[in-house]
Amino acid sequence: MSGKASSSQPSSGLSGSGALSHVYIPYLPLRCNVPGSGGLFYDDGNKLLLSPTSDQVFCWKTVPFDPMVAPTSDSLTEGPIVSIRYSLDLKFIAVQRSDQEIQFWDRGSGETFSQRCKSESESILGFFWTDCPLCDIVFVKTSGLDLFTYNSESKSLQLVETRKLNVSWYVYTHESRLVLLASGMQCKTFTGFQLSSAGIIRLPKFEMAMAKSEANNKPVLAAEDIFIVTVYGRIYCLQVDRIAMLLHCYRFYRDVVVQQGSLPIYSPRVAVSVVDNVLLVHQVDAKVVILYDIYAESRAPISAPLPLLFRGFPRSNSSSLRSNREDNESSEVNVISDHEAIIYGDDWTFLVPDLIFSVTNKILWKIHLDLEAISASSSEVPSVLEFLQRRKLEANKAKQLCLSIARTVILERRPVATVARAIDVLVTSYSHSSKTGNYFKGTKAGKTLPSGVPHTTGPNLSADASASRVDAMGKTIKYESCAGVDSGSPNRFLTFSNSDSEEDGSFQFFDSKIDRGKLTVAETSVSEVRSSLNVNLSEQQESQLTSPAISPDEMYSFVFSPVEEEMVGEPSYLVAIIVEFLRSANLEKVEVRPNIYVLTIQLLARSERYAELGLFVLNKILEPCKEVAMQLLESGRQNSRTRKLGLDMLRQLSLHEDYVLMLVQEGYYLEALRYARKYKVNTVRASLFLEAAFTSNDSQNLAAVLSKMLRTVELYQEQFAHLPTADENRLQLFQLSFQSKLGHLLKTSVI
Repeated sequence: MSGKASSSQPSSGLSGSGALSHVYIPYLPLRCNVPGSGGLFYDDGNKLLLSPTSDQVFCWKTVPFDPMVAPTSDSLTEGPIVSIRYSLDLKFIAVQRSDQEIQFWDRGSGETFSQRCKSESESILGFFWTDCPLCDIVFVKTSGLDLFTYNSESKSLQLVETRKLNVSWYVYTHESRLVLLASGMQCKTFTGFQLSSAGIIRLPKFEMAMAKSEANNKPVLAAEDIFIVTVYGRIYCLQVDRIAMLLHCYRFYRDVVVQQGSLPIYSPRVAVSVVDNVLLVHQVDAKVVILYDIYAESRAPISAPLPLLFRGFPRSNSSSLRSNREDNESSEVNVISDHEAIIYGDDWTFLVPDLIFSVTNKILWKIHLDLEAISASSSEVPSVLEFLQRRKLEANKAKQLCLSIARTVILERRPVATVARAIDVLVTSYSHSSKTGNYFKGTKAGKTLPSGVPHTTGPNLSADASASRVDAMGKTIKYESCAGVDSGSPNRFLTFSNSDSEEDGSFQFFDSKIDRGKLTVAETSVSEVRSSLNVNLSEQQESQLTSPAISPDEMYSFVFSPVEEEMVGEPSYLVAIIVEFLRSANLEKVEVRPNIYVLTIQLLARSERYAELGLFVLNKILEPCKEVAMQLLESGRQNSRTRKLGLDMLRQLSLHEDYVLMLVQEGYYLEALRYARKYKVNTVRASLFLEAAFTSNDSQNLAAVLSKMLRTVELYQEQFAHLPTADENRLQLFQLSFQSKLGHLLKTSVI
């Protein structure tokens, strides 16, 4: 709908220092000013902005949003234009000339044909192309729906089916493939059809709630009061009730349409946008926007109402811009004048899901979320992390913020219970993302690194979307149910799955009771996102992450390890946090790498909590592995019991070579020899025992080792035979070097 701001209070939306907003419009805009334009039309089926002239139609791609994109054009014949759309395969152009006729152009051959109403008593309200297998195009008339297919032989439309209904007006979005037909005196009775690649689904007829005025007048619902939006793959209908000052929310199921709460509005004029599955309710007169995340059961706003602001725009009256204009005349193309920077201008038209068009200035804006500002506006850490973990468009940015928040709450020594809930959110999100494969789809060879972590490299993240371009068509988008919302409903709800080109979507009804581990989270690709965080600009790389989930390795590298370096005092608090992380990972069956176990051992040994460390090992809180065993041996230099735990772990893991080497290092030469013989450890050189005993300068040890080796000639000869020639010669030279001493030992020993 068109949101019109009050002209009595003009307000420039250029953000200055100290300006705060959660939603912003970045520089640059897409300018669509064509001389002789007869109006502007939005083709949501192909994501095109169309500007017809007397003999041509110019079109701009809006996805991915590129302010510098050049328009393409096609020839048209002169005549009135009520509506215009390209076919989904871009082979035809359909132009509604009047309420009785629609004209078609074959772009390949240049041939034209027309389709008219059979009866003058009915009129065409509009039309749309569809990927439904039963038809190619649908005419919405006052008498119902006419479904046509294109006959290539006769080069005309062939009527397939007619759905007879009384229709006052209609609302359709290609994203949902859903058309709602309004009827009745108040236009509050609706019949819905979903025409997708899965076929045609007729929704049950329903009525929308409308409050009565004090004068008992019956208000009439208009098309501008209805918004069809898709959030987390689910289709909702939002209805403005200006009498009750509410925005009613309806959810579509197979057998029923259910009203799922209402949102308060504070302006008679309201517009709706959806950015990264976040519902934006624009209070046009109040010049603020309220954000809702309807994934959660709560209908409370994410944050307080704040204005929508422009960011990164050069002012048209600045001296630097004037000098640039002298140097380059083309710079005038994207100069924003004061009258163009009016927030919620009278000529603003909101295009679902996230575009705003200024009719007067012929400028197209794209709306962005400021995740950093949103996360900073709430002190409820678990809720903020849940919100960030659901973001896909700026997955890198959301991931950076989650890592930063996790570090901060630990460094601030928040209550362990609070930090544990935050960790549960991160671990659960990673578990779900890895099970559905979304985490691995976005993982690249280089790791994503947070700001402030030294000696690291990786792709850069961006909060500054002043030059960002979001690719929403180049990747497969698949939506299913989001666990935790209406999971107890016995009905089935409407959801959909888009193909790579967004032109081959298939819609289905899914059971609302679905295994959480099998849910597919909505994915969206992000490209060319620049960083505003404190990372070296030379390390900026294009990011393709589709999930902000944080792996255990990243938790260690960017949370626990940096916190351990910065935290002063007793490390028991950090140990408690790591234990909570291990508990959560165990519940979600997430594999934890040994580096976290090693860090835990180091922290416990630093505070000399060896008894507790022993319990951690015995109770398998620290999973047995070679790295853990070696760290126990290292930390056990001051505690023999801890060192013994390390040796025992090596033996339990059947790491025979490491166990033998550690025994030799400890001076237990005979025990090492017995163990090597028992477990046939052939990888340890026989000369190692002699060398170790010789360098110990203990004659009795050397004599004992030699005696043991002489008594096990078979083992000795077997290993000697496998020695390489160079090693064999070295051993012979070694034996000759201490022959005289060896003879003396043999005379004086008990051999």
